[in-house]
Amino acid sequence: KKLPRNRSQRPHDFSRHTLKMGKVHGSLARAGKVKGQTPKVEPSGEKKKLPTGRAKKRMQYNRRFVNVATAAGGKKLGPNSNAAKMAGP
Repeated sequence: KKLPRNRSQRPHDFSRHTLKMGKVHGSLARAGKVKGQTPKVEPSGEKKKLPTGRAKKRMQYNRRFVNVATAAGGKKLGPNSNAAKMAGP
């Protein structure tokens, strides 16, 4: 069977060729380079524990359906919208 001259039309037969595998992630000498360069920042303090179970579902319900922020024209704003915080109380 004669192969076509155009390389793009040839079937993928790797049995005749040796595959050249490239390096993947670089040398181990550079491992941890970025973490080592990053300055250490002390934690700002104790955070309040987030509710779990029923209390978490209640918080989600209130956030999504009870205290709904609306834009001009009565359109609902998304959960990442900053407009509700900018408007103020």
